[in-house]
Amino acid sequence: MAQKEGGGRVKTGDHLGAKAIAGAPTAGGGVVVEVREKKGSLRAAIPTMPFPLAVICLFLNTFIPGLGTFISAFTVLCGARSELVSQRGVCCVFWLNVAAAFIQILTAVIMVGWIMSIFWGMDMVILASQYLSSCVYLSI
Repeated sequence: MAQKEGGGRVKTGDHLGAKAIAGAPTAGGGVVVEVREKKGSLRAAIPTMPFPLAVICLFLNTFIPGLGTFISAFTVLCGARSELVSQRGVCCVFWLNVAAAFIQILTAVIMVGWIMSIFWGMDMVILASQYLSSCVYLSI
């Protein structure tokens, strides 16, 4: 069941499942709303690498903050995909990743960079696994 809360949001009591289509009415009478995460320039510049390389970068970022991010910057020059490559170009995405690595290194002293570095590595693994699962799906 869907009911309207204050502020114009729709509250649903049903579990809609993964096959619901955005904008289509559901069995309970509610409407599925598609939600997309808006990423900043640095987050959108994270390259989609092969899965083993993403895991290595996560490992490096965990123990030496910024090193995995710095290595991932060079994968952009080797053809790794990123959300920003089509908008800003390969060189800009490379320098954004290098900047993110230096921010992680400089702020690691106060633990902010270390935490940021670990989250960056986790994002790399998530992107790689999503790309890997979409490739497996397409090959079937």
